[in-house]
Amino acid sequence: MNIKRIGSVAAIAIAGAVVLSSCAANEDNAGSNSSSSSTGDMSSLSGTLTGSGSSAQQTAEATWAAGFQEQASGVTVNYTPDGSGAGRENFMSGAADFAGSDAALKDEELSGEFKNCAADSKGIDIPVYISPIAIAYKVDGVSDLTLDAKSIAGIFSGQIKKWNDSEIAALNDGVDLPDSNITVVHRSDDSGTTQNFSEYVAANAPDVWTEEPSQTFPFQVGDSAKGTAGVASAMQGASNAITYIDDSGAGDLDKAKLMVGDKATELSAEGAAQVVADSDIASGREENDLAISIDRKDTADGAWPLVLVSYAIACQEYEDKDKADLVKAYLGYVVSEDAQKAAATEAKSAALSSELSEKAAAAVASIK
Repeated sequence: MNIKRIGSVAAIAIAGAVVLSSCAANEDNAGSNSSSSSTGDMSSLSGTLTGSGSSAQQTAEATWAAGFQEQASGVTVNYTPDGSGAGRENFMSGAADFAGSDAALKDEELSGEFKNCAADSKGIDIPVYISPIAIAYKVDGVSDLTLDAKSIAGIFSGQIKKWNDSEIAALNDGVDLPDSNITVVHRSDDSGTTQNFSEYVAANAPDVWTEEPSQTFPFQVGDSAKGTAGVASAMQGASNAITYIDDSGAGDLDKAKLMVGDKATELSAEGAAQVVADSDIASGREENDLAISIDRKDTADGAWPLVLVSYAIACQEYEDKDKADLVKAYLGYVVSEDAQKAAATEAKSAALSSELSEKAAAAVASIK
């Protein structure tokens, strides 16, 4: 799909792929939110970049591609929301120049081969997108719902089957919960959103969520759908349903409050960003690999520990120097203040903190 004219980023996000070519320069509205960056003159760049991966990143990628297009009109950016796992596979196989992933590269992936990378070079994880994961629901007569990790784990593992179950009722005094079966909607694909969701419930309700955190949903319960858009669509057609979904895709679905410590907390990008700021860079990684070990038990006031950090995965050193220059320019724009603010507006994400942005910019600058 070649998008010649762009009415809004939201329209792009619905599509199966983001494609911006030189003929679209300066024609989009979304890019006007990010008309400058600190990445220097990119007007002489030309070529095609292919990205694949996270469906949670889809709206942000559309926003970034539009803004980048204003400065590098000779570059075509293609991004397909294949899912985080598929994105990493495509990057490693050489089918994609970079990946978007809601989970960092695994140790076994880092020990494998990266086709587009120079000999002895591997992929590095660069944080580009921080977003709360919503527990979104559509329940007859209910517009105010509070859940905790234990009840969420019970629902999504199939142990809690009715909306008026005593465990849900105990958290929702005064709410008229229907005596209806719960329809669970979950991801069918290899999903970084599922990885982050399962890390949260495994950390906070291990007696209920007995499976190890995984990018594949582990229980035979409910209905499944591919990608953020697929889950959102499935929810629209369901009744008395619940799902976990990146907030950018939640649309007009109701969102549950989350018990954080002893307080019912509303979802917010700021709360998600706070948890990331409270977390550490994972140990044992390469110098420019910024995988984050998220503190899933953060109970600070306003914190939203059901958060995903999404990465751009690129080669530390590319076999093709021209490709390296394009990736470096694009990701340099993506982590810039303007691009992060634009994505926060369009995708309801949280912009990288100044400290993390500096680290991400340094990691991008190290790409060869």
